[in-house]
Amino acid sequence: MSAATTVNVRSIVHSDPGILGGVPVFVGTRVPVKTLYEYLEAGDSLDEFLDDFPAVTREQAIAALELGRGMTEANAAAA
Repeated sequence: MSAATTVNVRSIVHSDPGILGGVPVFVGTRVPVKTLYEYLEAGDSLDEFLDDFPAVTREQAIAALELGRGMTEANAAAA
């Protein structure tokens, strides 16, 4: 992972033992990042997630999804 990606991760996701026992949350919130993925896995839209968690910005949610995609692509095994 590049230095630029590390900076981006730190501006989107935060983990602190004093916040939800260290579960990764969106920066500036107490909303676990995994909640976004759970919503999408259940068939809910990004807008539904954002409506239910207004402390998370659309930019944060999209950036988290892009980070997940990038990590998946970076770790995909060649066929």
